[in-house]
Amino acid sequence: MFRGATRSDLPEILKIYARARETMAAAGNPAQWGTSFPPEELLKEDIDSNRLFVYLVNGELEAVFAFILGPDPTYAVIEDGQWLNDTLPYGTIHRLASAGKRKGVAADVITWCLEHCESLRADTHADNKAMRHILEETGFTRCGVIHVADGSPRFAYQRMSLTMPLEH
Repeated sequence: MFRGATRSDLPEILKIYARARETMAAAGNPAQWGTSFPPEELLKEDIDSNRLFVYLVNGELEAVFAFILGPDPTYAVIEDGQWLNDTLPYGTIHRLASAGKRKGVAADVITWCLEHCESLRADTHADNKAMRHILEETGFTRCGVIHVADGSPRFAYQRMSLTMPLEH
């Protein structure tokens, strides 16, 4: 079950993000989220703006992620490539983290997001091999490189909804 996150979810959400940071660092990706990303204030802002979601299975929180509909300023400029479609409205997945208890959680999140938009974008650090693999295995195309607010580069991905007609 997917639902909007609430402030009462924060203690468990913070544990999931702490676990994700440890997993990322152990896998050779210590820089993407460092030791404190995402900060609690950002998560509260996401909750208050109705853009932080949780995925529950049998009542247990399995994943947390931000899902944002509409233009993302960090995606305005893409280098070394281009978006698959730059005219349709799109959704973006940010800050996806799993509790690590079951396989397939990220694919479930992506499927849910695609039910709510025709075009879905995501980005990740070059060292985040796990997320790159997930995105590529779930049908995303690597489109180029974007730069996040601190100027660091991220691989940019896009996937069109399966219900979209093919362009000729």
